[in-house]
Amino acid sequence: MKKVYKSFQEAVTEIKDGSTIMVGGFGLVGIPENLILALVESKVKHLTVISNNCGVDDWGLGLLLENNQINKMIGSYVGENKEFERQVLSGELEVELIPQGTLAERIRAGGAGIPAFYTPAGVGTPIAEGQEVRRFEGRDYMLQTALKADFSLVRAALGDRSGNLIYNKTARNFNPMMAAAGNRTIAEVEDFVEADFLDPEQVHTPGIYVDGIIVGIQEKRIERLTVKQEA
Repeated sequence: MKKVYKSFQEAVTEIKDGSTIMVGGFGLVGIPENLILALVESKVKHLTVISNNCGVDDWGLGLLLENNQINKMIGSYVGENKEFERQVLSGELEVELIPQGTLAERIRAGGAGIPAFYTPAGVGTPIAEGQEVRRFEGRDYMLQTALKADFSLVRAALGDRSGNLIYNKTARNFNPMMAAAGNRTIAEVEDFVEADFLDPEQVHTPGIYVDGIIVGIQEKRIERLTVKQEA
């Protein structure tokens, strides 16, 4: 049975200054928003954050940016966030930009215990500078190392007491692979079942990867609202 936290503040108490954390989500979809808010309140600092992007100016990981709690960001997309741009240009924030597919595979490799792999993505670009490049079957490939984290914060639609998780549609995104790549994984779920009756064929993240779980209601903000104009 996994630990079920009573509050989001309790769930993040082990995350200390200088920790490396992975945070699930794509844009604002599938982010563990209440765990992020608890980190903001904790005032933990000097974080290295691994996530697809860094939220927006007033929500998600953008809140940690505003508080200057992030020292380094490892991700694949930096749009929609003016504070992110400001901190990068001023030298306040260190950034490692990675092609999105490579980022996903580096995280997956970390969870699978694979230390490194070769990919053609980025070969011949500034990303390849200083990297080992080898030729396979007439094509150049660049060596990329796996990514792991001290803590992974993920979000799921449904979880049980054993830590098994089910995600909702595209909110699945980076969450399963990050759950596997964290030394300790904390799952924020929308619904929780005491008994283990989840259909094993429907489980996306087995409980073996999850250390703690907490139930929370998400705002589910829309990153960019598009509506149809009336005729």
